[in-house]
Amino acid sequence: MNNFLHQLTLAAPHFGVIAGGYALVRWAGCPKKYADLLTRFVFLIALPATLFRLMSDLSHLPAVDTRLLLAYFGSCLFVFGLGRFIGWRWFNLDGKAQSIFGLGGVFSNNVLLGIPLATSAFGVVAMPTVALILVFNALTLWTLVTVSVEWAVHGEFSLAGFGKTIKEVASNPIVASIVSGSLFGFAGGSIPPLIDLPLSWLALTAAPLALLALGMGLAGYGLRADWRQSLSICCLKLLVQPIVVWLFARSLNLPPLETQVVVLLAALPVGVNVYLMARQFRSMETPVASSLVASAILASFTIPMILALLGAPEN
Repeated sequence: MNNFLHQLTLAAPHFGVIAGGYALVRWAGCPKKYADLLTRFVFLIALPATLFRLMSDLSHLPAVDTRLLLAYFGSCLFVFGLGRFIGWRWFNLDGKAQSIFGLGGVFSNNVLLGIPLATSAFGVVAMPTVALILVFNALTLWTLVTVSVEWAVHGEFSLAGFGKTIKEVASNPIVASIVSGSLFGFAGGSIPPLIDLPLSWLALTAAPLALLALGMGLAGYGLRADWRQSLSICCLKLLVQPIVVWLFARSLNLPPLETQVVVLLAALPVGVNVYLMARQFRSMETPVASSLVASAILASFTIPMILALLGAPEN
């Protein structure tokens, strides 16, 4: 109980900043265009600069066990299939809607919330694990749902859709900064002080601005519509997926740090990419939008509980 309260205290400022961003747009009248501009700054400049700086020093950080990819994405495949079954059995959804429903149960907000929380809970040593998940996350999960939707609609999967996914992932500034920073570090490069100092300043702003941008972005979504489907997505995302990831990690005998980090990432709220996919395929837009807000609220309690159960360090 004491550990839970401690983890709740550690997580509270993060979710407090999210709530502040939400309030700015929802009740203080901050124009949505400012939220969009802040989000673009975070994605295009602040977080890529921070990740490049961190990953350029990767050779000095502890090596990670790559089996964590099997634990994380193996669990995603299992929970995605479970989500499709629930969507079909409980809600009578068609194949397209089942795919979006299942994606909501596995696609985490790894960038805007995962990076700040993992760094706060475990320190910089957690970043190689987070980075490895980030590099493969979009490619793996977008491909999974694209295959599922196209198969449900057309009975086949097109290579054109897969090629488009690869192109989008490769041009993603988050992925590009991780890959380029890692290559720079392994090549023995050293960031000159003239560049490293501004990057360190950006690193100080990246986490709070990412949380603020997340809250401001959530203000654009409702909460009450299709609450049964939304709540089911939240249960899959916040409870079922972390448990399944933990079981996979234990079966693979992953080291404690990797196990803790992948379970934390699995326990994060629903990522906004799920809503983008829902809009792209014109299916499940309302319940997915509701789940974005609901899962963020619920995660402020479930994440400290999971961190306490995992025995996260009391930083």
